Amino acid sequence: MARYRLRLLCIAGLLTIALGVHLAPAASTDAYDPWPGLVQDIFNDRQMNDGSDVIGIEMPSRAEDAAIVPVTLRTRLSPGDSRHVRTITLVIDQNPAPMAAKFTLGPDSNVTEISTRVRVNSYTNVHAVAELSDGKLYMTKIYVKASGGCSAPAAKNAEEAKARLGQMRYRQFARTGQGPASATREAQIMIGHPNNSGLQMNQVTQLYIPAFFVNELRLWQDDSPVLAMEGGISISEDPNIRITYVSNGAKRFRAEAKDTDGHVFQHEWKVDDSGT
Repeated sequence: MARYRLRLLCIAGLLTIALGVHLAPAASTDAYDPWPGLVQDIFNDRQMNDGSDVIGIEMPSRAEDAAIVPVTLRTRLSPGDSRHVRTITLVIDQNPAPMAAKFTLGPDSNVTEISTRVRVNSYTNVHAVAELSDGKLYMTKIYVKASGGCSAPAAKNAEEAKARLGQMRYRQFARTGQGPASATREAQIMIGHPNNSGLQMNQVTQLYIPAFFVNELRLWQDDSPVLAMEGGISISEDPNIRITYVSNGAKRFRAEAKDTDGHVFQHEWKVDDSGT
């Protein structure tokens, strides 16, 4: 009996050592914060200032679908602030390619809100970094619980996605109580595109589908720039961008998108002066 107990103790000890060896890296992985490295890689290690009164970020704390997580970025500068936002960079820390998008705001467009949909691959902090006209960076963040968004299968089959490739739709909205011209407007651009992340698997061949996504989008009202986006694999299938901006009375709204295979998609629409 004594020998049996001794053998059990030895086995238990060996299991404890083995489990300790295997569990230790997992614990350190959970504790790992990629943000300092991302600040160095994406922002050249520039100083980050508190952006709570400069930029806001809204996302669900727990995503219903990790492949299409809604995100809204809002500028928070007070009306009397002489500074303006030049760019907003959206970073999903734990995604395989963390920089989801960089938005450059038109100098005269007064963009105050940007909404889109993103893929979230695991529980992560999501950072919004605004660069202001004073040359400084201002950061805020939110924590999102989601997993598997970057490898989730496409919602549309390959033939349907091919048929819709590059198709653009435009919607225009007016804020309640706003006049028809030189007023705050909302516009939505939708682009038919699979935006393959490179991490999705073809369910028939069991091979990975190559990355193929919209990496540039530019919007104008007449010839005045409204917004430019540099996108990555984290932008969801069929990119959907909704913005709030100030109309300059333009008669046309134009869009141009490019993808990683070199396709260029262009379209323009007449602007309804009623804003509806």
